[in-house]
Amino acid sequence: MSTDRLAGETPPEQEAAPGAADAQPAEDTASAPVEEATPAPVEDAAQAPAGDAAPAAGDDTAQGPAGTPAGAGGASAAPCDPAAATAAQLAAAVRAVESGERSAASFFAEKSRAAQPAAAPRPAPEVAPQRAATPSAPQPAAAPPVPQAADTAAVPRSAAAPASPAAAPTAPGVEGVRQVLTAGAAPVSLAEKTAEALGERAAQALAADPWQLLGVPGVRPEQADGFARALLGPDCRPDDERRAQALVGWLLEQAAVAGHSALEAPALRAALAQRAVPDPDDALQTAIAEGAVLVFQDALDTPGQARPAAGEEDEEERPVRLLFGLDRYAMAEESVADGLARLLNTFEAAAGTEGPERIGDDGEADATDDTHEAAEPDEVGEVGEEPASRPVRPSAARWEAAATAAPSPSAAELIRAAAGSGLVAHTGAEAARSEPAALIAAARALGLRAYGAAHTEDGRRRLAAHLAEAAPGDTDELGAAAVTVADLLSGPAGPGRDADGALALDLLVVLDAPQLELETAAVLVESLTDGTRLVLSGDPHVLWSAGPGRLFADLLAARFCPQVVSRTPDFGPIGELVSGIGIGELNEVEAPGKEVVIVPARDAREAVHRTVQLVADSVPRALGVPTDQTQVITVGHGGAAGTRALNAALKERLNPGPGRFGGFDAGDHVAYALAPGRTVTGTVTGADAAGLGLDCDGAAVVVPREQVEAGAVRHGWALTAHQAAGRRWPAAVVVLPGDAAAGLTRAWVYTAFGRGERHLSVVQGADQALPRAVAEVPVKERTTRLRTLLQTQAMEAAAEAEAAG
Repeated sequence: MSTDRLAGETPPEQEAAPGAADAQPAEDTASAPVEEATPAPVEDAAQAPAGDAAPAAGDDTAQGPAGTPAGAGGASAAPCDPAAATAAQLAAAVRAVESGERSAASFFAEKSRAAQPAAAPRPAPEVAPQRAATPSAPQPAAAPPVPQAADTAAVPRSAAAPASPAAAPTAPGVEGVRQVLTAGAAPVSLAEKTAEALGERAAQALAADPWQLLGVPGVRPEQADGFARALLGPDCRPDDERRAQALVGWLLEQAAVAGHSALEAPALRAALAQRAVPDPDDALQTAIAEGAVLVFQDALDTPGQARPAAGEEDEEERPVRLLFGLDRYAMAEESVADGLARLLNTFEAAAGTEGPERIGDDGEADATDDTHEAAEPDEVGEVGEEPASRPVRPSAARWEAAATAAPSPSAAELIRAAAGSGLVAHTGAEAARSEPAALIAAARALGLRAYGAAHTEDGRRRLAAHLAEAAPGDTDELGAAAVTVADLLSGPAGPGRDADGALALDLLVVLDAPQLELETAAVLVESLTDGTRLVLSGDPHVLWSAGPGRLFADLLAARFCPQVVSRTPDFGPIGELVSGIGIGELNEVEAPGKEVVIVPARDAREAVHRTVQLVADSVPRALGVPTDQTQVITVGHGGAAGTRALNAALKERLNPGPGRFGGFDAGDHVAYALAPGRTVTGTVTGADAAGLGLDCDGAAVVVPREQVEAGAVRHGWALTAHQAAGRRWPAAVVVLPGDAAAGLTRAWVYTAFGRGERHLSVVQGADQALPRAVAEVPVKERTTRLRTLLQTQAMEAAAEAEAAG
């Protein structure tokens, strides 16, 4: 590892550092907070990941549209308001959501909450166990107990508090929203977003409940408080029940941005208290009664105490934790758990095997021939038509022969695991990607419809290259087996769908599994028919998905299915460095060809200067890597050396221009947020009335003008590690300014340092914070329910098997 400057590098004193953009956008001065609502939000709930988080209202870097929601799940809420009318309405809403007739969000978007008279806090209902035979099951739970207060002075104000006459909209649609926003001194540029978020009657809803503005992406409580104050005047108070309900939803949405699919009760109570909600318990109980949130209780494992066996009852009551979550994420987690269990339980092992526990054993295989006529791997009928023939079921002997011919022992182990189980988890670093490719090639040689899906287009190309190595004679056919997850689900690539709407395949390998977010995973699993083999493959040390959840980590921790751990190492100085980071060691490595270079930086200004110098001059001249093949990676968007500052400096040096296309010029490198957590990189080619033209990995893309104005496109010479996950470049420059220490974790360093294929430069200004993060801070923890759901599924399956046997 070299700490010398690359050839031709000049010190910053001899070259003026380019200008940098401001780290943070100015707040909207019209949105003054209510005086009592000054405390800061809870850290975990308000801290967005370094990926595609939504900025504050008015920020010109807002992310793109939300992703596709998952299908219906099995989430259920705790007992609600005892009033018969409310119970009937909630029951009807649940039936509509579970049947797919309506989305859960629509019940809260189309109309404001009904007015409720002020009342004393409700007593907490009793908790009813959901599954008596499985004490560890996550169960819908009652709201936390509400303390009984002697006086009623702090009872929240009724939701029926009158709005200001000036707030009453007189125009329909978006124009009416503009009228209400103007009356509340809020930016009218929020009108379209508000109408989209709150539905057809957005103006009326906003006039009746100003805090519903918090449902608009990017709006913060201080801004909603200022808007409510302008509309309501003296009637605006921090103890207004409408404010508390809006804050509950907003805090859970912010928690999702930070990666949590749910929040524990103490954390949510503390966050509400910090936002000047006088009675957090009552606010939570009201939110549960109105169906705005779901509440669950998860049994906790006591260290040193074994879990009860299937069908056994605990002699002592086990501790539980209360979790609060939004229905969309609760439904997604339950849908994923149910779908994975379905694939595992409906799978029929090949003749001659006895299930996953036999995988890897050296026993005699049954030589029975295939039980069905072979079909062409890519042969798919039109939607609505039955397939021409059923897929084959290779015998155990043929699977074993494929494993014997595998290019490595780890690939052979993976093939055997896939032969005997409908769900397999495979872990390994970059070099281990050849093993899923060997499995896909072997399965297609056996006549199965096998495909591999990667997180990014770059990952798809790397998979295609591995497939070409696995079967050199079938390059064209195997190349079509490598797709992206997005294209597989939307239809541009892959096998298509059968008459029932399921993906027409027999085996699917999902690479980059840690980047698979909950809602996408739910859609993917629901698209697989019974008996399909699913292999989730990825590096367990990289950052988790930019969206909520940690699907791959929870699957591994639950030990829900067979796991194959690759023994294929990453070679070279970068591979050696990153492998050490994965186990908590930041080692100095030998880099005779300057594969790894450390560049010290005293402060953020010098870090920006060094970065520009490396990208524009030193790396191309000393190593022969072109500027457009070098990617800069930093901790976040803000700060003196965040993506905004670095991109401004890099544009000034590499592609100066007036920004004639909405702040962009032809030739600019950009990052386009298709959805939160899904970013593609490209180059600006021009603009016209339709929008901004991009070249994204060879594909022509036009970004509509509205999305450009909303900030869905950013300059992309510098990315965050979340945005860079799933991609690799010939050279990477990782920037670690001094103010980045709080954002560093072992997973972040591992991910960022592993993005360079041939060269890695580290602009090091974090001093001892870097080795400390690698050694002591493995990852930023997330609160999720999937691990418990999977363990519950396993216990129930074991109990059913025992009862049947």
